[in-house]
Amino acid sequence: MLRILTVVLFIFVALPAVAAVQSKAVTYSDGDTEFTGYLYWDDAQSGKRPGVLVIHEWWGLDDYPKKRARMLAELGYVAFAADMYGTGKVTEDRNQARDWMQEVTADVDGWRERASLGLKQLVDSGMVDADRTAAIGYCFGGASVLQMSYANLPVKGVVSFHGALPAAPEEVKGKIGPSILVLHGQADTFIAPEVVTNFRNKLDEAGADWEMNTYGGVRHGFTNPDADKRGMDNLKYDARADARSWARMLAFFDEIL
Repeated sequence: MLRILTVVLFIFVALPAVAAVQSKAVTYSDGDTEFTGYLYWDDAQSGKRPGVLVIHEWWGLDDYPKKRARMLAELGYVAFAADMYGTGKVTEDRNQARDWMQEVTADVDGWRERASLGLKQLVDSGMVDADRTAAIGYCFGGASVLQMSYANLPVKGVVSFHGALPAAPEEVKGKIGPSILVLHGQADTFIAPEVVTNFRNKLDEAGADWEMNTYGGVRHGFTNPDADKRGMDNLKYDARADARSWARMLAFFDEIL
């Protein structure tokens, strides 16, 4: 019996640690406004590792960006799903979503500051190598990470998935440090062709390091399986574009992180 117990104990000790993604809510503030984001990491890893900020669609910090943050943690990143509206501000009403988004985007400096606060929570986790961070965003979040690049926030790169495409302003010429990856649906009627052209031209004028992948026949929200349930014709999930865009993001991270 002792011999059996010894063998069992040896096998148990020799087994590798089983990866387990952990998460916790993180409360922070901007003036009088409280925010609650969610941090994800793999507790089978030790030491500092690359970190990725995740910014939500215009619906608020619902389950979708948390799912993406968890997926990143499963791949070995520390991920933080940031809150851009305020604790509990999540909706399925498009008019409410639009109003909340416009409250943020009306003040560009404040918009960038909110994104910066999310990045700070990621780095302050103590698990992240501050020299190896990136930010990704969906829809409103995609525009948010572009604003991070225009503000030259300390990330190596940003990835916009079906995001709005605010043009780089004149004053950022020669000052955009992060690399930019834009993943866009060609049939997204929220973004007019002339907006896309202007966006590209302004990045060139600014001297940015940028790449834009456009998926033919693909509409807005193409990465989110719940897009079709929102009751908006321009929102449609596309499994192939979802897989391709995620793979392109990972290759981008391998390059910059």
